[in-house]
Amino acid sequence: METVTQQNAALVEQAAAATGSLEEQAGSLVTTVGNFRLAAEQATA
Repeated sequence: METVTQQNAALVEQAAAATGSLEEQAGSLVTTVGNFRLAAEQATA
């Protein structure tokens, strides 16, 4: 039973690390996409 608990704890740590990484990547993507302008936006800007 202890082995299963340790495995679950490791999976939780991995999931937390993956979540942080995904959050960082999402922020970078928002910044990158924000640099693009659509033709319709340029016409009204």
